[in-house]
Amino acid sequence: MIAAPLANPRPAPAWHCGRYRLALERVHVMGVLNVTPDSFSDGGRYADPQAALAHAQQMIEEGAAIIDVGAESTRPGAPVVTAEDELARVLPVLRALRDLPVPLSIDTSEPLVMRAALDLGAAIINDVRALRRPGALEVAVANPDCGVVLMHMSGEPATMQREPHYVDVLREVMQWLARRRDFVLAAGIAPGRIALDPGFGFGKTQGHNRQLLAGLAQLQGLGHPVLVGLSRKSTLGELTGRPVTQRLPASLAAALIAAQNGARIVRVHDVGATRDALAVWEAFEADRCSAAGIGAGQQ
Repeated sequence: MIAAPLANPRPAPAWHCGRYRLALERVHVMGVLNVTPDSFSDGGRYADPQAALAHAQQMIEEGAAIIDVGAESTRPGAPVVTAEDELARVLPVLRALRDLPVPLSIDTSEPLVMRAALDLGAAIINDVRALRRPGALEVAVANPDCGVVLMHMSGEPATMQREPHYVDVLREVMQWLARRRDFVLAAGIAPGRIALDPGFGFGKTQGHNRQLLAGLAQLQGLGHPVLVGLSRKSTLGELTGRPVTQRLPASLAAALIAAQNGARIVRVHDVGATRDALAVWEAFEADRCSAAGIGAGQQ
């Protein structure tokens, strides 16, 4: 069954992530912590556990509500990484981070990595393949408190940017996410554990990404918090002509547009700057809603 958008969509009151409940009246910043040697943006910088811990602590001080740890690059054209290599990269870092005061998210599609990360205290599975690898859904079901992020991706990282095609990208992505959501619900994942990610840049052209961003508010109709990852991505480089090291202004603009259109989790590299931009926008929104007589969560 394909879920249609609600007539008057309301976001869920909270996202359940382990022992954490993230209230969704505000936008939460998910800080990116790559422990890969080949990430498109910061490959190799935080492979050392102490460097990773210092960076995670800095992001929390700057306002990160979640730390997302990834050991496999999913940039376009990225090679496949074995489960053993993922575990070797990520487990020492997770051990160093396990006492942090915010939920840890594991960015992986590999069931063995999911299980090991949850055993070390991770609270969220952030899976670009939406729990489709054999055994992944079973890990999520067997850990009934963890949050899960279901992301849309057309193809695989090695091939996803080879002439992606949609008739109506927003409609097709929404339908796919609704079907996948229904599948994991039927398997026993509680609705309050699920967040949805349209997968900007994962099998989409720049035009597809713009259409998804413009229509993002419609995703709220599926009844789950919307997570977006646009930070420093090549689609922003195509729009601005800037290399990855000079995409902060474009990343901030994308995060604010996403928040305006209903995203409740923004996955970013530049936490402090993003949190500052959101603080200004949230203050403006609060004043605007107050002046219009709109209550919190009704805009």
